[in-house]
Amino acid sequence: MTATSTLDDAAGGGLLTHSEERSLRWRLTVALIAAGCLILSTGLQYFAPSQSDVAELVAGIAAVLVAIPALNAAWWSLKYPDLHGITDQLIGLAVIAAWAAGDLVTAALLPLVMTIGHVLEERSLLGSQEAIRALSKLTQTRARRRTQNGVVEEIDSHALRVGDRIEARAGDIIPADGVVIAGASSLDTASISGESAPVEVSVGSEVHNGSINHGGVLTIRVTRTGDATALGRVVALLREAELAKPAVTRILESYAERYLALVLLIAAGTWFMTGSTTAMLAVLVASCPCALVLAAPATSIAAIAVASRHGILVKGAAFLESLATVNSVIVDKTGTMTTGDLRLVEAAPQPGVKRDDFVRIAAQIASASGHPVSRALALLAPDFEHTKITGAQENRGFGVIGEIDGLRVALGRSELFRDIGVSAPPPPQHDGPVAGVSQGDVFLGWLLFADEPRREAAEALVDLRGLGLSRQLLLTGDRWAVARKIAQTLEIPEVRAEVLPADKMKFVQDEISAGYRPLVVGDGVNDALALKAGAVGIAMGAQGAQVALASADLVLMTNDLRRLGTCIRLSRKCRSTIYANIAIGLGWTIVIIILAATNMLGANGAVVAALLHNFSTFLVMANAGRLLKLQEVLS
Repeated sequence: MTATSTLDDAAGGGLLTHSEERSLRWRLTVALIAAGCLILSTGLQYFAPSQSDVAELVAGIAAVLVAIPALNAAWWSLKYPDLHGITDQLIGLAVIAAWAAGDLVTAALLPLVMTIGHVLEERSLLGSQEAIRALSKLTQTRARRRTQNGVVEEIDSHALRVGDRIEARAGDIIPADGVVIAGASSLDTASISGESAPVEVSVGSEVHNGSINHGGVLTIRVTRTGDATALGRVVALLREAELAKPAVTRILESYAERYLALVLLIAAGTWFMTGSTTAMLAVLVASCPCALVLAAPATSIAAIAVASRHGILVKGAAFLESLATVNSVIVDKTGTMTTGDLRLVEAAPQPGVKRDDFVRIAAQIASASGHPVSRALALLAPDFEHTKITGAQENRGFGVIGEIDGLRVALGRSELFRDIGVSAPPPPQHDGPVAGVSQGDVFLGWLLFADEPRREAAEALVDLRGLGLSRQLLLTGDRWAVARKIAQTLEIPEVRAEVLPADKMKFVQDEISAGYRPLVVGDGVNDALALKAGAVGIAMGAQGAQVALASADLVLMTNDLRRLGTCIRLSRKCRSTIYANIAIGLGWTIVIIILAATNMLGANGAVVAALLHNFSTFLVMANAGRLLKLQEVLS
């Protein structure tokens, strides 16, 4: 079994199984014993020539030891053919040919050199598995659950259920996703968002599994557990991404059988032209495409690891490669370019009404409603002395009515005040929601709300324009007036508003038909079709809808839009590195084959070819590893 096939098996479960670990130890042990036998055989040949028969016997033992796993791997590659199996088949043929020629030293050295090289490659590639192991440990922590009688019990995090109340002390890992219901602290969220700066949380803040509590004690109500948590999705997507084959690998696999046939023809031609078995063996070994096979996967795994470190989840290497080719960007408005939360932008009290009293009454009424306008006002409630509202009744779509200190109060649209007999002036012209407030029979004034652009949105779009994505479009189901205002603020040249989800998808498809490769960015249920239709879809993962996350190709676990530029730069660096690695692997392999076919590698040509082959593999791995140095820190 090759290094990469073992990696694939490990990726399926996320970690090496006990049987795979035993196999790895067995291969290393056999290789070391065979190496010892070869050293002993060589020593007898030089220092005790009279014992040449014993030296041949010891060399034969070494050859048998390493031939067993080599031929076994070749046999399995015939039963389950893939690109990685070509190396196993070529080495198997070379071993059989060396045995047939009576060259026992070469028959032992070839699998020995290749096995050591494969094991080292395998340990290098399994670095990403170690990262998944570390993340998985964060999901398998202990939790302090508070029972109904107030007792705190320590349990395994997998025993938590939605609705449980847990306590997180300084230094604790948050064991599940939830909402803070008591306390305030700062959290290290690097495992989720990729950002190193601590995040301040207080009552009402969402917290995620895997975050580390740096400060005070928090009481948290659990909202998601296990694989449903943000960290659970991170681990699942990393495993999914590793299993996905890069596009280049799929192309190479389509030529695998023809490549093997070509190599056998070259080896046969070399033997007929030179009459040298050594040259023929060297050709077989030199043709092993390990460097070429690892060129794309090694680079993609490194890029996926870097993306994860920046809070970007990639569902497959193919999507990362596709991202390098996008030339336009289509963005959703609400929750993507904007915060998705309404904010009070202006309070317009009637003459004679104090602004503070007006806003205080509005905030107190809002505490009885779950409407987005009410939630925006409820944020202001802590700034005022709290007075309980009684008899609250919510009229869906119009507003809420209740009593404060025996006086009827109301918050809502102009139709609500007409229904309750309160005289209200016409609402002011505004591109966002407008709500009025009354107390008794007196109308107090109007409140104007807006969903404001994210602070980093303009900077992110400028960055994308600098990367060549100058065609930018805002696609939203919101009203034209609101959409135009956001587009003007962010300098987005084209706008499509009041569109349904199916219309969004059709617009994206029209972009593709026009020759563009659009990057689609969204967060809501109505973005799912468009995300799937785009050349690449990126979902806002911190607060995005589950269906949008499932439809997207990449997920931003932080809502910082500047990471879009990071995605583009990383994908382009990944693509250029893959091309460089393919050039290295292909070029080096051709050179070694030519040297081997012309018998220029000397009397031990097959062994020299194996060493040169391993060198090219390590060169590709080292070049892929350069990607790991990529680090973009956001201010």
